[in-house]
This record gives sequence, C-alpha cells and structure tokens, in this order.
Amino acid sequence: SLPLDAAGAGCPLPPVPMQGGALPPEEELKATVLQLRETVLQQKETIGSQREAIRELTGKLSRCEGADGKSAAGAWKNEVGKGKDTMGDLPRDPAQVIDQLSRTMQTLKDRLESLEHQLRANVSYAALPSDLREMLQRRLGDLERQLLSKVAELEDEKSLLHNETSAHRQKTETALNALLERVSELEKGNSAFKSPDEFKVSLPLRTNYLYGKIKKTLPELYAFTVCLWLRSSASPGIGTPFSYAVPGQANEIVLIEWGNNPIELLINDKVAQLPLFISDGKWHHICITWTTRDGMWEAFQDGEKLGTGENLAPWHPIKPGGVLILGQEQDTVGGRFDATQAFVGEMSQFNIWDRVLKAEDIMNIANCSINMPGNIIPWVDNNVDVFGGATKWPVETCEERLLDL
Repeated sequence: SLPLDAAGAGCPLPPVPMQGGALPPEEELKATVLQLRETVLQQKETIGSQREAIRELTGKLSRCEGADGKSAAGAWKNEVGKGKDTMGDLPRDPAQVIDQLSRTMQTLKDRLESLEHQLRANVSYAALPSDLREMLQRRLGDLERQLLSKVAELEDEKSLLHNETSAHRQKTETALNALLERVSELEKGNSAFKSPDEFKVSLPLRTNYLYGKIKKTLPELYAFTVCLWLRSSASPGIGTPFSYAVPGQANEIVLIEWGNNPIELLINDKVAQLPLFISDGKWHHICITWTTRDGMWEAFQDGEKLGTGENLAPWHPIKPGGVLILGQEQDTVGGRFDATQAFVGEMSQFNIWDRVLKAEDIMNIANCSINMPGNIIPWVDNNVDVFGGATKWPVETCEERLLDL
C-alpha cells in the first residue's frame, strides 16, 4: 500500500480530468493517490483469486496423481478399488473386470479434461508464471502417458487371460474326451461279468417292449441246433423265448407257447408241437435240432430227448440276414410285438450251431460236463443288447441251475 502522504515527485501521475474548475494541487494529488490505491487493491484481489484457483486446481491434480507423491497407478487403484488392489482379486468374469477398468480410466481422463478446461476458463495462462504452466503441462502429460500405459497393460492382461482361459477350457475338454473314450472302450471291450457268458437276460413283465436282441445274424442254414437255459412261471403259456424273422417271412424260426397250446416250433411258418413242460418256475435246459433233410426235428429237456418228428419245412434252407429277438414274437422283421406272446422270465446260454448236435453232447451241456458255445451264435455279453427295461444280471452257476431242476 502507498502511504496517503506519499510525495509524487518521483512518480508520474496520470492526468485526472477536472470537473467544475481547477483543484488545488494538494487535493489533486490526494485524489490521484486514492485512485491508484483502489486500482492496486483491485489487482491484488484479482491476483489472490487467481492464486486460489491455481491452488484448487493443483490440489485436484495432486489427488488424481495420488497423495504424498504416489504414482498415477496408485491413484488409479484408489479410484477403482477405494484403496484396495483389485488386480489380485478379480471377479470371475474377466470381461466385466476389463469393462469396469476401462470405464474408470475414461472417467479419470474426462475429469482431467474438465480440469484443463476449468484452468483455461478461470486462469489466463498469461497471468500464470511460466514455470507453473510448464509444471502443470508436464503433470498432465505424465498422467496421460501413465494412463495410456495402464490401458495397454490391461489390454495385454486381458489378452493373456483370454488365452489362458481358452487353454484351460481346451485342456479340460481334452481330459473329458479322453475319459469318455476310456469309458466307451471299457464298456465295449470288457464284460461287466466274471466271464463274458456268465449272465442272464431278465424279462419280468408281459409287455410288447421288453426284449433282447442278438447283434449277429444267421447265415443260410441247412441244419441247426438251438440250446438255452430258461426259467418261467408265466401262465397261460411262457410266451416266445426267441424268434427269427427275415424279409418276407416273419416266422422263419420261432419257439412259442401261447395260451393253453403246447410249445410249438415254427420253421417257415410250418408248425411242430414239442413235448416240453417248462412253466413250473424252475431252470430248465432246452435243446432243439432240425435238418432240412425230410424236415427232421428233435426236442431235448434237461439233457433227455422227449420227442422227435419229421416233415417240418422239409428241404427249406433257413434264410440269412434276418433279426434274432429274445422274448418277443415278430410280426415284421424286428418289430410289431404282441404282449400276449411275450416271454416272462429269465434265460441264459442261448447258443446256435449250424449242425445237429449228438445226443451225448447235448447231455454233457445240460449236466454241466462241458461248456460248448455255439459256432454260429455264441452267448457272450457284447453280442446281446436289451431294450425297454429288460436287464442283464449275473447268472447262477450251472451247478446251481441243476439243483433247481
């Protein structure tokens, strides 16, 4: 401040317009000094407000950069995690983390631009010292470079995380596929039973959808022997233990006991009644032989021949390429089952040979002296499929089945 009584000899005074005539020199000097003092006070207030604006902007920039000289990365962490380093505890969704961080960085950048606009609007660069302007510009430039560096780092981490996630997913899928292939190999290559033939097929209900199917088919046959163990207490009639159908002939080979009729053997729709009695709920061993020569047939129960006959479809060869079904009678090849003709019970050791077995061989099979699988259709686990609720179970030993007779 200038003293009120300051002399104006060494300070040139601006001319003051005179109103109403000339003033005395002392009054004129006093008026000039007051005017100068008022001007200086206004400039001081302007400079004070500008300095206050500078301090406020500097404080905001300092908070963006971080307190006590922390790096911009630390400030960025404070903005995102409120003082918590979130990079070590990412949410489960990487895309969500990247989006959140990108939005946070964009907010910081917008705030910086807003600060710069406020700086330009409130404070004239010409009124700021040059070193302060340079310092602010350097800080803005450094913060922008750090933000760009962090964005690039996050993009790299996002790409790396995506690659790691894809690699982990591929590794998991590879392991699962290997396990599935191993399970499939075990299911196909190994039997669930102690021996591939030590199982039985269970058909507990009289329906038109429970059945077993032999995967192999028959070649052209001029003679055959069919043997099997079965147990059924169904009445009337045990139903159809097995049937073989070919295109054009659904009754190529059928063994059936339907209603109150005796057990019948059908070959090419021709019928022979067999003197077999097996509906007592016990295990029985059944063998049937047939040859195209004169249509000769034989029927064995538990190793003993109970009947024989001839003229059953003589000189008719068994046609190849058909479907062999256990437990149902076929009206078309592989289908159109009738529940009233379904077999109810259990069966095992279903074997077919392409010749007539000798009576002593049949006796030895029935009394468990020998194990002779069929050379056309052997009884093995991987050759029999079950459908509709039919099941496979471990079968009683041959000796236990004998005790049941």
